[in-house]
Amino acid sequence: MNGAVSSLKPRRKRVPNGKPIRVVSPSPADHKEEAMYSSSKAKKINLNGGGKASFMTWRLHDAVHVAKHHWIPCLFAMGVLFFMGVEYTLRMVPSSSPPFDIGFVTTRSLHLLLASKPKLNTLLAGLNTVFVAMQTTYILWAWLVEGRPRPTIAAVFMFTCRGILGYATQLPLPQGFLGSGADFPVGNVSFFLFFSGHVAGSVIASLDMRRMQRWEMAWTFDALNVLQSVRLLGTRGHYTIDLAVGVGAGFLFDSLAGKYEESKRSTSTKEALFP
Repeated sequence: MNGAVSSLKPRRKRVPNGKPIRVVSPSPADHKEEAMYSSSKAKKINLNGGGKASFMTWRLHDAVHVAKHHWIPCLFAMGVLFFMGVEYTLRMVPSSSPPFDIGFVTTRSLHLLLASKPKLNTLLAGLNTVFVAMQTTYILWAWLVEGRPRPTIAAVFMFTCRGILGYATQLPLPQGFLGSGADFPVGNVSFFLFFSGHVAGSVIASLDMRRMQRWEMAWTFDALNVLQSVRLLGTRGHYTIDLAVGVGAGFLFDSLAGKYEESKRSTSTKEALFP
């Protein structure tokens, strides 16, 4: 009897310092929790490491959850399907015809107004040149006065890339172009259409204003940029694609300028630590 009782007692083990420690065997509940953890971990590794894609295990409530909480990607996915249908059924513009531009269609009334009132066209062109000067002044001020070169680096990257792309594919001047000697580039001279440096420069300046929490200035620049874009469409000074890519170029080159600055700071730190 004593032997049976002693076998049920927790086993004790001696350690080098002579003090006994108690060794407790894991309970069935512990084994179950460990098995669940291992199963979950294995499933995660299986999903992310070359096994079945996660959507292969979806049910109806999973699809509803994705549509509810990730509606923006879902909306763009529907857009992909829609424009695939449009692209396969749309008639191509003949090579003998001018390009189709939806921006030109929507600003037809503005174009007719500016064509009938040359002085108004010149006034708006002059205001556009003032806005470009505002962009340039802010970007240079951030570098030369405030010691923040990021907007200037972004502008240098952007205008160089614009020159390369604009020269590589030279788009024909839109029919009905309403030029003005007061417009930028001043003097009604030649310019690259793709992409819009007006728009990209404004976006670069606006992003820097937001970083510096100059919210009123940023919103003002954005509003002026929209008005400038509408005027450029009305005068046929840019195609719609030029303006859209100009917005993306502003974000892209601002980001690249930021990465350039980070790389230089990292290099300077390493040189300071390891001369």
